[in-house]
Amino acid sequence: MEQPGQLDEGEGSGLVVAFGKQVKALRLRAGIEREEFGNRVGYSASTIASFEQGRRIPPERFIDRADEVLGADGVLTAMKEQLRQAQYPAFFRDAARLEARAVAVHVYAVYGMPGLLQTEDHARAVFGMWRPLLGEETLAQRVEARLARQEIFSWKQMPTLSFVVEESVLRRPIGGRHIMRAQLEHVLLQSHQRNVEIQVMPTGREEHCGLGGPFTLIETRDGRRVAYVEVQGNSRLYTARTMVREFEEQYGILRAQALTPRESMGFIEKLLGEQ
Repeated sequence: MEQPGQLDEGEGSGLVVAFGKQVKALRLRAGIEREEFGNRVGYSASTIASFEQGRRIPPERFIDRADEVLGADGVLTAMKEQLRQAQYPAFFRDAARLEARAVAVHVYAVYGMPGLLQTEDHARAVFGMWRPLLGEETLAQRVEARLARQEIFSWKQMPTLSFVVEESVLRRPIGGRHIMRAQLEHVLLQSHQRNVEIQVMPTGREEHCGLGGPFTLIETRDGRRVAYVEVQGNSRLYTARTMVREFEEQYGILRAQALTPRESMGFIEKLLGEQ
């Protein structure tokens, strides 16, 4: 039986509780005991109880199966988008919502590997080091949510994705050498996709316009262009055109100052040779 992550207190709890009550009401209407329902959807009775009581965020595969088994006619699946957002920390939800509708995402990474490029082991190591410590179930939920974001790479209408990553990020062995080696190999693999460009900003560069810190630029299908900035669990979305344009200009110069995508791949291959 699968064991999804636990909902952090206060994070989207109202929506999750309402969803759980809806599931329970539909189950009782169908005359199905909790254990039987769990067997039919592939979860333990205790996990079903957690869903129905709003203590855990249900994954999409549960929602789809529950809607089918309970004959909900789309009532449950209609809530998937809102529940998907509830799995993220509150400070990231607005950015995640925009990213899910993006035609272009551009990331400048200073402190850590961009979430969109992280392997599962690397993501688990990152979340495992958070302070205050995350509970095991919450940690698992965060890793699952981070990997779910990476579905953007396989969208049929491929968005444009680019990354400028500081050299120090690539040299910091988060989780240990073995995990970092696999992470660098994954970055190389992603760089071969036609819609992805990854560039390294060498530490030795004498010209650098990005000393103000990391940021992300997002353009959505409806033409919205925003900048997202996050530090120490605080975040801000900039939507005013003048501010977004400043970030766009900064990103363009950063790309010019960094190694080219081809040079960057050579740089990462050299780092792998040093492992």
